[in-house]
Amino acid sequence: MVGTRLLSEQLVKNRFPHLKYVRIHTPEKHKATIYAWNEDLRLTDKDAACLLQYASGYLYPYVYYQVKAYHMVQTDRVPLEHDIPEAVIQTAKRRNLNQYGIIEAINRLFPFGQLSFVKYDAAESLIYFDFYATRSLQNREKEAMYSYLNEIIPLGSFCEVTFY
Repeated sequence: MVGTRLLSEQLVKNRFPHLKYVRIHTPEKHKATIYAWNEDLRLTDKDAACLLQYASGYLYPYVYYQVKAYHMVQTDRVPLEHDIPEAVIQTAKRRNLNQYGIIEAINRLFPFGQLSFVKYDAAESLIYFDFYATRSLQNREKEAMYSYLNEIIPLGSFCEVTFY
């Protein structure tokens, strides 16, 4: 199972329905931060401890988790959420997602080329892909591909794409 940001956020919200604001972010390799607040715009010590215990036991296992109050997203400079195509959201929430599902999703979204998996560097938590385009890609298309890939790769990981 690939523990994506969107799937992990959904699992946390299902387990802790009283938390109205939940955001999970990968700040560096092998790490993920869970930002949360209840309806009173607070994160109690009890909720933080329960969240950390839940994440460590039930979310993607190859990641060191930390929990912070939701307002820390600004202090930590977590990127703003952006519009994500429904196809990416559905892919990211699949419990049986693997490298083939990731490649299939990107190839559907970018039909003017072919994405292929190159390697995974576990020490650096870096996934390498190649994209063989049938035409020249604009920068906004490359940025969109990175954005979508970051939603469907595991928490605690980053990716590099070489465009041909």
